[in-house]
Amino acid sequence: MTPSQPGASTDRRTVLRLIGLGAAATMGGSTLAGCSKEVGSQGSATQADAIKAVLPTYKAADLLPPDIPGEGPIPSGYLKYPTELVDAVTEQPGRSGQQVRAISPWWGPTPPANDRNEYMQAINAKLGVEMVVSVQDGNTYADKLNAMLGARDVPDLLCVPNWEVDKIARFSDATKALFEDLTDYLQGDKAAAYPYLAALPTGSWEYCVWGGRLYAAPFPTDGPFAWTLFHRKDLIDKAGYGTPTTIEELYEFGKKATNANQGVWAFGTVFDMVQQFYGCNQTWRKKADGGLEHKYETAEFTAALEFTARLFAEGMVHPDTVASKGADEKQLFSAGKILMYQDGMGAWQGMQGEQAKVTPGFNMQPLPFFGVNGKDAIVWGSEKPVFYTFVKKDLGKERVEELLRVMNWCAAPFGSREFELREYGVEGKHFTRAADHSPIPTDQFRKEFAGQVNSLGGRPPIKIRSGDTPNYAQEYIDFHKKFIGLREPELFAGIKLELPANWSKVLQPTDDKIRDILRGRRPLTDMDQVTKEFLSTGGEEGRAFHEKALSDNGR
Repeated sequence: MTPSQPGASTDRRTVLRLIGLGAAATMGGSTLAGCSKEVGSQGSATQADAIKAVLPTYKAADLLPPDIPGEGPIPSGYLKYPTELVDAVTEQPGRSGQQVRAISPWWGPTPPANDRNEYMQAINAKLGVEMVVSVQDGNTYADKLNAMLGARDVPDLLCVPNWEVDKIARFSDATKALFEDLTDYLQGDKAAAYPYLAALPTGSWEYCVWGGRLYAAPFPTDGPFAWTLFHRKDLIDKAGYGTPTTIEELYEFGKKATNANQGVWAFGTVFDMVQQFYGCNQTWRKKADGGLEHKYETAEFTAALEFTARLFAEGMVHPDTVASKGADEKQLFSAGKILMYQDGMGAWQGMQGEQAKVTPGFNMQPLPFFGVNGKDAIVWGSEKPVFYTFVKKDLGKERVEELLRVMNWCAAPFGSREFELREYGVEGKHFTRAADHSPIPTDQFRKEFAGQVNSLGGRPPIKIRSGDTPNYAQEYIDFHKKFIGLREPELFAGIKLELPANWSKVLQPTDDKIRDILRGRRPLTDMDQVTKEFLSTGGEEGRAFHEKALSDNGR
């Protein structure tokens, strides 16, 4: 199902948190008729060796050694904030005097325009050029992408969530038609001119290749888990419900915790998490004969669907979730109207820090993963970037280099003044300091900040202890270390898939049908027909495409 989502794991405070709908209608029609129909409609898979040949040469740019070194895809942790910062960028990146137009998603209130926004004024003073970021509602971002791509009207810098890309038919064609080929600027040692882009993980850059060329810069995920099931531990402990450790206990919790007369429901959206508890793969899994089986064809998916539909049918899910695709579950969770809901791990720190000031004792925690029927859970996730940033095509070499310098500034690492300004704003206006020197956001920060530039350059994944979330970094990393062994292996790791148009087109309509089944608007028995329709209108084509990609790469 599509997230209301990270994770992607994603941080709305640092503009993680992902989610969107497909744009197949625009991209699949005649809007980009001048592009190659064959590659875009049938899909393609770029082999690992061809991808590696165009990637930037990685060079770490850690200004400070971490207190908790990262392990594989698990981010590094810092348990104290530095008392002295350094300038990571010594020359202003903007030199042309030209305004930089950018568009980025956000899942929160729209911030004031630059002339009334001291956060953006401070950013622009350091950039040496005015960055004008049009912040768009993340829940309807697909509509904005539809309009832009259809009209061939894109800004200088465009941030695109990864989950949107996979649902846009012929996105490869759009990439080549509308965005700058960055290969000659960033390939190999050329990336050294932009050291903080070169410091982004190679695994994230691998996804930025279309048609064997490098077209975007990544915003790396800050953790490999797609989802977690957050629970209000403070309220659950106070009520004596206990923390569920089995699927049966999760159901019993739902019955005990739901009290519609008092305006409290146990759950918001939980289906993706329930699938993982039941051991359901995120998309495909290999069969004994070497072929691929889609999750809709599995007993695990059927069981997860039946369990979640029961939660809806018995009134344990908040009515706003029942009625819509995009209920504001963060607000409901913060207000104690729902006690559990799924979100990207990136949502944790921002909400914990903000709500702890409003509600003494507020404590949101990820529910530990558990399996069903004696089997382990399967944890979804990947090292795919949360966002891609594209540069508009045909701006000229000098302008592209200027934009890359701007993106490089936006990627400055922890320990730099640039990082602090980007993440927290101006001291005395947007944050104060705790006794340990860590920034504590002010109301002005929350009003003016909307992740305007955070996603445009990426950053090496890290977690930082702060005064308003003193336990977060340690708890976050500990949770990942405990469950990383359950993560589903990536069948297509290192292979860049440009998906067939029919596959992309069928994903969202199928999600919508399953949503209707979950909410009781269609019977459970309809899932058989939904699966048949899925397979006949693009699923079987998708199966053949994915099987060929594995075969061509010797897997």
